[in-house]
Amino acid sequence: MANDAVKLALGIGDAVAEKLGVSVIDAEFKKEAGKQYLRIFIDKEGGVGIDDCEAFSKAFEAEFDKLDPIKTEYTLEVSSPGLERKLRSQREFDYFKGRMVSVKLFAEQNGLKEFCGTLLDFDGKTARIDYLGDIIPVNIKEAAYIKLYFEF
Repeated sequence: MANDAVKLALGIGDAVAEKLGVSVIDAEFKKEAGKQYLRIFIDKEGGVGIDDCEAFSKAFEAEFDKLDPIKTEYTLEVSSPGLERKLRSQREFDYFKGRMVSVKLFAEQNGLKEFCGTLLDFDGKTARIDYLGDIIPVNIKEAAYIKLYFEF
């Protein structure tokens, strides 16, 4: 049921996002502390604000509720991916291709344990990162995280 709800949420979310000028980065349906949550993460060039999240939430909810795919009580949450969010899904890796990422490995590989580089692509298991002109393959199971790099 959770996977079906997420697939449906992504499909409806993509249609709503296109109308609002944002992109759906990921969605998840989880149970936490006894409550069900449908979370949708959106982004756009320059980042999203509370108004973007509110507009998306209202438009999405109107479409999603027509189908009523989740029969139990749940909370809809819409937000940006956030600065500390680890990239997890193919959709996220595809969306952020070409952006700078920060990588932390569980164990040193090729003399590196933590580094930043440009995300080139992702095949479902391995991200290829351009680090100072060298292409570094990073298996996501061997990484504590791969997340967007932000310089402050």
